Amino acid sequence: MDEATGQRMFFPLSIDRKAYQLDRGPFDELLFRNAAKFGAETHEEEKVLEVDCRADGVDIVSDRDRYRCRYLIDATGRAALMGKKHKSIDRIENLGKFAVYTHYRNIRAGEEADELFRSGSIHVPVVDIGWLWVIPLSGRRLSVGLVVQKQRPKDCEVEDLLCRYLEASPMLQRLLAGAEQDAPVRVEADFSYSNRSRYGLRHACCGDAAGFLDPVFSSGVFLAFTSAARIADRVHQALSEGREADPDLHAADDQAYLLGFNTMRLFVERFYQSNIVHNLFFEADRNPELKGQIARLLAGDLWVEDNALQRSLLAGRQMTG
Repeated sequence: MDEATGQRMFFPLSIDRKAYQLDRGPFDELLFRNAAKFGAETHEEEKVLEVDCRADGVDIVSDRDRYRCRYLIDATGRAALMGKKHKSIDRIENLGKFAVYTHYRNIRAGEEADELFRSGSIHVPVVDIGWLWVIPLSGRRLSVGLVVQKQRPKDCEVEDLLCRYLEASPMLQRLLAGAEQDAPVRVEADFSYSNRSRYGLRHACCGDAAGFLDPVFSSGVFLAFTSAARIADRVHQALSEGREADPDLHAADDQAYLLGFNTMRLFVERFYQSNIVHNLFFEADRNPELKGQIARLLAGDLWVEDNALQRSLLAGRQMTG
């Protein structure tokens, strides 16, 4: 949705799929407890201080103990433990600069709000300095945020920016009328980056530890799960065969990872740099084939050969990891 013109465009994932918006805290807790249920030894509130990957094993020092293991999977998110250790993090400068966001509860009933919670659809209002997100959560709560791509207005502190743009949005004024803020205003900076060293001797990075993109197309959790699944399969097989010391264990999956990551990276770049919202998104209703191609990218169908839009995104850029 363009906040200035009121133009709207809706992209369904597909007739066979539905979007589910999850609270990351409770969701991560479920994953953590489930791992313990199936036999994983778990530790909480323990900080890793040092990691040393050697030919014969991995030595880890935390703020509580020392450990030795056969393999390390770095799932530290944007803390990017191994990427920072190897100085292999490259910032992607031309996307969103930072985000400011919060949650609201007690969203009143009404046709617009009820449809939002029924469908689970994410709204992305485009504004002059970037874009807003409106994400329905359980219990009639909303996550609302502002990603800033241009310079922050000098007459407004970062924490006040979100309030300014919420007040300027008629849709959000309707949705948030009578609602209560349910979380402090948070700011996230140093947004997008890639990791040139995603794997090596007895270790691999998955999820945001391997790279993170501006969240405009919600690719983060999807790329995290797909990369984690590939890594888990490779490590399981290697441990069974005693091959976990191979530094190129994950090389066979590099092309697939880069195809997914770079497709979404270029898609986000076009969002900011080529007025894709007006020149492509709002024109898609006139072209069902184009609308389908966009929807497939948004739904995560990135490993196909018949998406002309994806091919055109990748054709003009030679990108490496």
